Amino acid sequence: MITIIDYGLGNIQAFVNVYKRLHIPVTVAQTTEDLSAATKLILPGVGAFDHAMEQLNASGMRATLDELVLVRKIPVIGICVGMQMLADSSEEGLLPGLGWVPGRVRHFRSVTGLSHLPLPHMGWNDIESQPGHSLFKGLESEARFYFLHSFYFECAQKVHEAARTEYGLNFSCAVSVDNIYGVQFHPEKSHHFGVALLKNFAEL
Repeated sequence: MITIIDYGLGNIQAFVNVYKRLHIPVTVAQTTEDLSAATKLILPGVGAFDHAMEQLNASGMRATLDELVLVRKIPVIGICVGMQMLADSSEEGLLPGLGWVPGRVRHFRSVTGLSHLPLPHMGWNDIESQPGHSLFKGLESEARFYFLHSFYFECAQKVHEAARTEYGLNFSCAVSVDNIYGVQFHPEKSHHFGVALLKNFAEL
């Protein structure tokens, strides 16, 4: 069962609509009990890093999510701020992240030479995925996704980078470690490219 984590942030209904059109069972979790049937998890997110972490920590689901993801190895994908929450920390806030993918979240303007880069990075952009990566099956060429962000994920280990894109610099727009995945872009707003990616995730 695809289970979307509803902790008060993210485009929940958009993901539900995609999976219903694909005839893939989907549900929304707002409590620990709602997570009991999960075989795949989606962690959406919008807004500021600290606020998102506060909301998730206050939801009552955090400990169960750690158990499902880190112990039971249930596949999970973080979307936009949901991907950033996978990191150890973020320059946007003071709270620790989930720490599921080693790395930190940086502001584009913290990078030398990018002080005049228009922000947020908003709109469609090409990506370059790692060859043969299961999340990007069928999306190896000409895939474009919709971005809206001012911070990016800096992987501690390059091997965890699943895809890159360019905006001022080449940055990790997708990460993966074992059963844990994250994408900086919004697949739910990326038309047939995003639908294909969400279908790939469901079939992992």
